[in-house]
Amino acid sequence: MTVTTTVHRGRWSLGDRLELMLRELPFEVAPGAAAVTVELEFDREQGVLDLGCLGADAFRGWSGGARDTYTVAVDWATPGYLKGELEPGLWHVLLRLHRIPPGGLDYEVRVTTSTTRPAPLPPPAAPKPVGGRPPARERRDIPASGEMLWYAGDFHSHTVHSDGALTVPELAWLACDEGLDFLAVTDHNTVSHHPELPAVGARYGIRLLPGQEVTRDEGHANVFGDTGWVDFRQPADSWYQHARTHGGVMSLNHPLGSDCAWRLPLADRPRHAEIWHSGWFDRRWGAPLSWAQAWRPDVIAIGGSDFHRHGNDGRPGSPTTWLLAEDDSPAALLAALAAGRTAVSAGPGAPLLLRLGDELLALGAEGTALIRPDGRRELVHADRTTFPAESGLHRLESYENEVIALCQ
Repeated sequence: MTVTTTVHRGRWSLGDRLELMLRELPFEVAPGAAAVTVELEFDREQGVLDLGCLGADAFRGWSGGARDTYTVAVDWATPGYLKGELEPGLWHVLLRLHRIPPGGLDYEVRVTTSTTRPAPLPPPAAPKPVGGRPPARERRDIPASGEMLWYAGDFHSHTVHSDGALTVPELAWLACDEGLDFLAVTDHNTVSHHPELPAVGARYGIRLLPGQEVTRDEGHANVFGDTGWVDFRQPADSWYQHARTHGGVMSLNHPLGSDCAWRLPLADRPRHAEIWHSGWFDRRWGAPLSWAQAWRPDVIAIGGSDFHRHGNDGRPGSPTTWLLAEDDSPAALLAALAAGRTAVSAGPGAPLLLRLGDELLALGAEGTALIRPDGRRELVHADRTTFPAESGLHRLESYENEVIALCQ
């Protein structure tokens, strides 16, 4: 067995962060190496450093601030990282200076390469049984639109492959238990979760859509589809171009979301935006809708729970995004998303506003108000009420001006 150790240590200053936030610390991988382990030490009470890995030929993973150590090996890798043969050459530890205090932050990065294949880490303990599907829930009585049906889902969730607490099976079980038909799994700056999704989705009877949350301090965007890794180090316009070139869809996340609000320049503005995020605690607050109208007049609104762990964010499906699709295959769901056949509600069983051809259907929304794109208001008189549809974003509001549902 041959073991090689490389150590980087020093003190990052606030000036270092302002000069260049993402640092690349080099190390050599010799021919025949079977595993690389990276360990990071710093005072978490003083600052935040994010971790990733760049191989000699390609990106090998990202865990952000969720981990202080990772392993990339031939047969397995820490969640968030890509297993496989270790190409010899110059590799880099990616280190983002996420939060550096004015007095600076001491750090040490220790990289160990070995020619011995390590035993994989044991799987994390499951917080609830995931041996079978949750009990089936009765589907809502929603009419078809021609040959297409409405499917309930969520476009924003995380697992142990980034900063979430649940494994992919645990998350799938929870989404099924909430009554969802599909769920986009969007771990930060990585695609290491993608290989798990088809089999796990089939096991629990839910479509798990491949996604990634392309994450920078100045803004987050989800790219949906099997597009390959999107390089978050590049300008945001390149993210959008990558998504379109590879058959995916890009959506801006929580554009008014506190310290991760969207602040990146874009020459070409995507139509899709996460207007309804679980952080929209008081939906009488009209700023998300005002932002959407200012972003572009034909914005396509979607919703996302941004689920990470129990007790934080929203549960999967809070809010729920509905897609009008030919079937529930990933290709059909992404086609519906791209075309803007969307609606958003507070949950799978909450009041709902849907477009059915030239009509709008309000379900379970008696006593609310339909707000048309030009601001005109009409009362919803019954539990199932239809209205002529117009072009643009419609919504339902309560008598307190709380947003109840959205529909294109």
